[in-house]
Amino acid sequence: MDKQQQRVAAITGAASGIGLGIARRLARAGYQVIAIDRSPSVESVAQALRDDGLAAQAAVADVADEHAIQQLVAGIDRQFGRFDILVNNAGIHPKIAGERNSFLRMTTAQWNEVLAVNLTGAFIFSREAAPLMRRRKWGRIVNMSSRAGRTLVDTAGIHYAAAKAGMIGMTRIIAAEVAADGITANCIAPGRIETPLTAQGSEAQRAMLVGRIPVGRIGTPDEIGHVVEFLVSEDSGYLTGTVIDVNGGTYMC
Repeated sequence: MDKQQQRVAAITGAASGIGLGIARRLARAGYQVIAIDRSPSVESVAQALRDDGLAAQAAVADVADEHAIQQLVAGIDRQFGRFDILVNNAGIHPKIAGERNSFLRMTTAQWNEVLAVNLTGAFIFSREAAPLMRRRKWGRIVNMSSRAGRTLVDTAGIHYAAAKAGMIGMTRIIAAEVAADGITANCIAPGRIETPLTAQGSEAQRAMLVGRIPVGRIGTPDEIGHVVEFLVSEDSGYLTGTVIDVNGGTYMC
């Protein structure tokens, strides 16, 4: 990709897991990657990509902080004069003490914490970035939902499931509003993917979970990155407002 035409792609939650897989995939595809995470370890992610000769920068920011998001988007615009691609991947899923994930034991503070990161942060980031995409009459927004936003997943808390279902509805509204401006908005709903979060648990639990997946294995962050790479490409311009399920066959409708 020509450096002057190099598109800028911001990925939240890029320090590990799915976000890291997406950042690597887009950097290798020739995009200028902005890897965003509230963990300072995202700096090493960007450095590793630069060591491979790829275009990458890091930004330490909490997507639940509206002012931080606004400042970050403004800084990207000042530096590059463009903002082409936004991947809203950041997410948390803290467990509820005691009875597993029971909504009866959940506090309002716990609910608000997850919604702030997993849904509201994506809304604010999209709202701030979309005008910059409109200016160039081209843009791509990819929101990360989950199988838990599509159907009952017994390991998901109500706060997480609600946020991920909300991400799907939000994506459709965004897609409809910006379609005439050359901007697409789509959702990915991953199933079980190899991440630090899903690595927790015993071998017996892992075997049980794999046994429920028709393809017989857990997915990889790179496989999600491959879907993102397509969704942010020129070839995906007629695809918007959709949900792509990437889960090895665990959700079929």
